[in-house]
Amino acid sequence: MRKLYTFLALSSCFMMHSQEHFSGLSTSSRVGILNAGLNPSELVNMSNVFEVNIYGLSLNVANNKVGFSDLVSGSNIENIMFQGNDPVNMRFNAEVYGPSLAFKFRKWAFGITTKANAKMDVVDVDTKLGDAISNSNIGSLVSTTTISNNYNQRINGTSWGEVGFTIAHNLLSISSHRLNGGVTFKMLFPGAYANLGADKFSGNVVYTAGQSYLMNTTANVNIAYSGSLANSFSTVSDYSNSVYGGLNGFAGDIGLNYQWKDNADVSSSRYKNKYRINAGMSVRNIGSMTFKDDNNSSTNYTLSIQGIQSLNLNQFDNAHSLKDIETTLINSGFLTKVTSNKDFKVNLPTTFNAYVDIKLVAKLFVSGFIQQKMKSDNSNDQITAQNIVTLTPRFNTGFFEVYTPISNSSVSGFNTGLGFRLGGFYLGSGSIVTALINDSKQADIYTGFRWSFL
Repeated sequence: MRKLYTFLALSSCFMMHSQEHFSGLSTSSRVGILNAGLNPSELVNMSNVFEVNIYGLSLNVANNKVGFSDLVSGSNIENIMFQGNDPVNMRFNAEVYGPSLAFKFRKWAFGITTKANAKMDVVDVDTKLGDAISNSNIGSLVSTTTISNNYNQRINGTSWGEVGFTIAHNLLSISSHRLNGGVTFKMLFPGAYANLGADKFSGNVVYTAGQSYLMNTTANVNIAYSGSLANSFSTVSDYSNSVYGGLNGFAGDIGLNYQWKDNADVSSSRYKNKYRINAGMSVRNIGSMTFKDDNNSSTNYTLSIQGIQSLNLNQFDNAHSLKDIETTLINSGFLTKVTSNKDFKVNLPTTFNAYVDIKLVAKLFVSGFIQQKMKSDNSNDQITAQNIVTLTPRFNTGFFEVYTPISNSSVSGFNTGLGFRLGGFYLGSGSIVTALINDSKQADIYTGFRWSFL
């Protein structure tokens, strides 16, 4: 188990990214497949008739404990993670767009996209419990720490693939005003899953000469796993080895878009999606997927350690998988099975999104974006999401674009980034500026290339 915390700490060191994919770029007036990923109705606003996505990669990790200055100073990252009383929250998220195609026909637009997703999350882990498992309070001879909380602590990993079919239509066009609608239907291919949840944990951690023990402890425990994450969860390859599984789920996005066109530009032969205001709203990832594999398991237990009984936490030091943790707990005699399922369903991170992009003067725009999660991260069958607010000033000449996303997320707080686009190539970060000049708790990088024509 200690190896998992070490991996999470190293992820936060070298891959600290925000949770908003393609921050600042997905609301650009250069509309294409990435914009449709935020709001399917945007596809009818494509800057060209055809777009082919060659690749798109966004890597994201955010946390609420480890800052950039901690990395520079060479501090012990695991110690910093479990300082203070606020629960540890960390999100690792990778999104990869594969070959994709979109095109417009009259008032319609259609798209086919492929995408792979990988997530690893620490949700509301108690700092005292995390320190007991990871560090064993080294140097303490004898001490006792009491832990009591009424929420569900989780360590969760998920990988899955998607094939999406988007259709968008211009619903209304009056003078310089346009209203568009769109939907995306997604076929889901669950790859691997792992979840360790400890709900309503209450107990004492007793430290004795470098050893840590749980005593007088109760909790509701969920242990679930499928695919490659059943065997190991402590390296990146555990998540990337089985992204695409069999077709076992469906999801959808739905959105509306409003544009106030720039009449001064409409008559131009070079007109490319020029507007004064572009606004939209969408609900994304409405759906779920079912994990089915030979090594599948999802079991709810009650943990009870009473009287003079104790559980030595140091025996989890060499645990590589949830199977190892589950076996150790069962052998201890402190777990009682409540329910068990071979196959299990996992809910996607449904979010409500809204944005507006305003033309201030020629080539200068500013956009505002908000993402609100619609489900609690504490449920054992829920993939996580974040609440985010972003403001992005941008300079766009058409072929060249540069922008600065300024955001605040519910996990890592305030961040500022920088990105640019040169034709179909783009490279950016939602937090590189803050990481360099401030004590950022996130950093991110995304890049890609798409080709549009006609």
